[in-house]
Amino acid sequence: MDQMAIADRRQLRRKLTFWRVAAVLLLIAALFVVYRFAVAEPESSARPHIAKIEISGLIQDDTELLERLQKIADSTSAKGLIVSISSPGGTTYGGERIFKAIRAVADKKKPVVSDVRTLAASAGYMIATAGDTIVAGDTSITGSIGVIFQYPQVGPLLDKLGVSLQEIKSSPMKAEPSPFHEPPEESKVMIRNMVMDSYNWFVDLVADRRKLPRDEVLKLADGSIFTGRQAVAVKLIDTLGGETEIKSYFESRGLDKDLPIIEWTAPSKRSPFSIFSVAGLAKMLGLDEFFSIAASRQLGTDKLFLDGLVSVWQVDGR
Repeated sequence: MDQMAIADRRQLRRKLTFWRVAAVLLLIAALFVVYRFAVAEPESSARPHIAKIEISGLIQDDTELLERLQKIADSTSAKGLIVSISSPGGTTYGGERIFKAIRAVADKKKPVVSDVRTLAASAGYMIATAGDTIVAGDTSITGSIGVIFQYPQVGPLLDKLGVSLQEIKSSPMKAEPSPFHEPPEESKVMIRNMVMDSYNWFVDLVADRRKLPRDEVLKLADGSIFTGRQAVAVKLIDTLGGETEIKSYFESRGLDKDLPIIEWTAPSKRSPFSIFSVAGLAKMLGLDEFFSIAASRQLGTDKLFLDGLVSVWQVDGR
């Protein structure tokens, strides 16, 4: 009986050892999968290809996107880049950083095409100018070259509530403009000078990238928006079309016309666990269109919380 008990214990230990080793191997495999999805380059990107990224929604300082663009610049397999843009704009600083990151890809002798989809306005158009060529649809919306600084005024509301705000400042311009009182003229001059400095930088950028006289750009840089057809006429974009025209451009730059286009997505979108995200579950349940509408409604409120100078097209003018 003792021998049988010893044999049973040995067999149990062997089973435990097996499952422990299996668990360790499974953990290593899971970590490898997470690494491949979250850190490594997209699947199939080891072979020569044209990389593609999508920039949509409000543009802000996006560290992950900048890192992704740097990986594309350093990749020996990515021979070119398509930047697909659907954005009303965002912060000028966010647009500036993305613009420079895209130009860093082009500096590696990789042709870059800006693909204007539904909308690429304000900082969205700023980013589009980073491409070696800009392609848009006939009815795409672009332009809105300009800069804006907005701040709320809640003083009248506080007066109605019988609430007052007292402040002691080190100097008159500290924390101006304030949402609690009408800004002094000096404050308005300060903000306007700051806005105009960024605006002039934007105008110079467009003049340089589009090879247009500055005076000509100034005529277009009054905040006006243009359809794709109008934008071609005023030389804000190069070509009307889509994938066919994009591939033709790459071919004209010496790239193989049969190179596959591989999208480089954000790690969260490549994650094997993304199916359990709100968006993933919504798609499984057929509610993705509802969430898309809800997100577009949220866009208006998001603009209230953009930091710094803003270059964004606002449909309602508010």
